[in-house]
Parts: sequence; C-alpha cells; structure tokens
Amino acid sequence: MALSARQVDTLKGPGRYGDGQGLCLQITPSGAKSWLLRFERNGRERWMGLGPLHTVSLKDARQRARKARQQLLDGVDPIEARRSERTKAALETSKVVTFQEAARAYFDAHQAKWRNAKHRNQFISTLKDYVFPKIGKLAVADIDIGSVLSVLEPIWHTKTETANRVRSRIEAILDWATVRKLRSGDNPARWKGNLQHVLPARGRLAKPQHHAALPYAEIPAFMAFLRKRDGVSARALEFVILTAARTGEVVGAQWDEIDLTTRTWVVPGNRMKAGREHRVPLSDEAAKILKALPREKNNPYVFIGPRAGGLSNMAMAAVLRRMDRVDITVHGFRSTFRDWAAESTAFPNHVVEMALAHTVGNKVEAAYRRGDLLAKRQRLAADWAKFCSRERGEAGSSVIPIRSKS
Repeated sequence: MALSARQVDTLKGPGRYGDGQGLCLQITPSGAKSWLLRFERNGRERWMGLGPLHTVSLKDARQRARKARQQLLDGVDPIEARRSERTKAALETSKVVTFQEAARAYFDAHQAKWRNAKHRNQFISTLKDYVFPKIGKLAVADIDIGSVLSVLEPIWHTKTETANRVRSRIEAILDWATVRKLRSGDNPARWKGNLQHVLPARGRLAKPQHHAALPYAEIPAFMAFLRKRDGVSARALEFVILTAARTGEVVGAQWDEIDLTTRTWVVPGNRMKAGREHRVPLSDEAAKILKALPREKNNPYVFIGPRAGGLSNMAMAAVLRRMDRVDITVHGFRSTFRDWAAESTAFPNHVVEMALAHTVGNKVEAAYRRGDLLAKRQRLAADWAKFCSRERGEAGSSVIPIRSKS
C-alpha cells in the first residue's frame, strides 16, 4: 500500500513504512523521519538514503527513488554514482581560487628569483595598488581579457612602464594557475597576438627614460666637491663612482668579500643582476676609502648605516640631494664611466662591459672567453680613479691620451 501525505505527517512509531518499489519512510526512536530506498545489486541488499522528510517531501522522495531505479536499469549503482558526483563537486569547489590567492601563491613560490628586497616588494606592491582592487576577488578561472583591460586601460597611457610590468605580472600568475589546473584556455594578459590588438604599443606612448648621468668631463670637479663631505654615505657614493658598481652591490658589501692585499672585491652572485659572482678590482683610491671606514663589532657590512646593519638603498641618493644635484642619479655614474672609457681611452669594449658586469657577446663568444680579464680591468680602474682625481687646471686635464690597452 502506498503512503499518503497525511500518513507521512501523522506516523509516530519507530520503524520503516513502505511506499512501494523499495521506497520507505524511516522513523528513528527520537522521532526523526527520513527516506530510504531498498534495492539489490549483484545479489546484495543495499539501502540508499534519499534525504530527511523536513527537506524531501513524499513527492520528491518518489522522484528520487525513480531516478535511482532508472540508474539500476542502466547498470549503474546509484550509491556509487552519487558518491562520485559529490567527490567531483568537492574537487571543483576546492579549485575556486581567487586571483589574489593565486598571486600570493605564485609570489611565495618564486621569491628566490628576486635578488633584492626592492624588486621583491615591487612585485606585490604593484598588484596591491593596481590589480587586487579591480580583479583580486574574482576566481582566477574567470579572468578574461575584459578583466585584464579593466586593470590596464586606466594606466596604460599615463603610467606606461608600470602598466606593462603589471601586465607581465598578471600574465605570469595566470600561466602559473593554468599549469596548476586552476584555469584553462589562452592567457588573456599575453601581449603578442592578443593585447597588442587592443592597446597601443608602448613605443608610441613613452620613450625609455635613462638614468640621468653626469658628463664625464665634470667628474673631477664633482669628486673634489664630494670628498669634502663627511659621512659613510658620501664615502659609499665615492666608492660607487670609482668601482662603477650598482647601488645594491655596494650597500650590501661585507668585509669578508674584500681582500685589501690583492685589492679585489668579490660580489656574490645573489647580489648581482646577472646572478653570477663578480670580481671587482680596487684602485688605490678605492682601497684608501675602505681602510678609513669606521667599523662596528658584530656588524659585517662595509658601509654601516645609522641603525644596525648597512646603508639603505636611498642613502647615496640623499647625498646627491644635499649636494643640490637632483639632476643626476647614483646609477647614472655607470653611464658616466662608460662614456669616459669609450671616448677617452683605447680599452676594448668587452673589457669595459665586463667592468660593468654586463653580459659580454653571444653564447659562443662567452664560452670561449672564460676569464674575467681582471688584470686589464685593474688598469682600467686605475686610469678611471686617476681621471676622477684630476684637479682643475692640471696639465692635460682636458685631454685624455688614447693609449693601446689591448
């Protein structure tokens, strides 16, 4: 006998009450009511729960039971099929990762590739400023070209270089998410064959800005002025100029990298832009600076800062501001050195490039040139230091003889 809706509501006693074709209403000793379907598969009795009465009505229970019987007719175990569907749904839910979550996971996985804190912080800070407010809460699987353009279009014309870095970082994060199976399809942040058809090329919007550099003819006067200034930051700037090194390489310099006997400074690869160890020859003037520097117990840094540790990256830029030289940059002195070497000396280009820790030539040339030309670079450093120390009015100060340095 089939159950009626009234019976389902009024039955109280614990037990199982059949509705026909294996469907029954189960009442527990506590009075809770739910639906069960009894069936046999491979000669084995099985019971399948169809839900509680307060959620699944008699009509709904009959529909669910009918669906299960149809699956049995097709040779499918309804219990196993439901378990598989739940597992798949749980897996899909676990894959709902927001762009912000994907970005932070990418950042955590790739921190080692950034050699200094400034570049590492810039990666995440640009995302916080420009990307997360727009698309941070969207599922990474749902990011499309419209999402990317909502980030880039407001800044593409006014902050072109920053916008391109943002685009590149979005592209990297989406590639990572694709490999992780968190999304599929083409990368909407890709430039070639994609965004290039929507956004104007950077070259048409902004010309590359080079670091402002001091003309090399003015270096002697500048160095004379700089040497009158006291303080570790001023000496660090003088050392940067004499070695043509980068800011991060100098402020991170430690005493165990310096050998004053052989007049060499070995910068480890983790502080070099190219990621390779670099030997720097020290001129007499550079060595003199190092010997006169103050030292602190348990402080390994060559150029000590006002607080524990070394100088900040902005310390030498602050010296330039105090000298009223906001028209030039610390990094620009590398260009000053490069111009002097090219225009006033006969040192080969590859010697000068190696002094600047630039990659020399193509892979074939690099394979054959395994040395670092230290002896030639020592002569180059000595000539540069001599030029930097020329006094105004000194004989020959305006003309540097071009000598063979091959």
